[in-house]
Amino acid sequence: MAAQVGAILLGVVAPVQALDPSEQRGLTFVREHCARCHAVGKADASPLAEAPPFRMLHRNYPVEDLAESLAEGITTGHPTMPEFQLDPGQVNDVIAYLKTLER
Repeated sequence: MAAQVGAILLGVVAPVQALDPSEQRGLTFVREHCARCHAVGKADASPLAEAPPFRMLHRNYPVEDLAESLAEGITTGHPTMPEFQLDPGQVNDVIAYLKTLER
């Protein structure tokens, strides 16, 4: 029985790919600053229905295109989203994490 359960788990549970340090810092940043409204993982739902899940961003444009906006400061037309201006290291980390969502 235990062997069957183990085999089932091995067959069903996809291996979790470890994040490199930059990707992990990016994940930490988006969890802290973005997850209040956006889904930041591969399967979670956005807490705010209108906020696009980050895993979908690459379907609209290359996530690398966000680098300039992140560095210059993201501003939006709705009052609840805070403004962000990331330093170059943070920009690279967030982009590196967003790229993991394309895999």
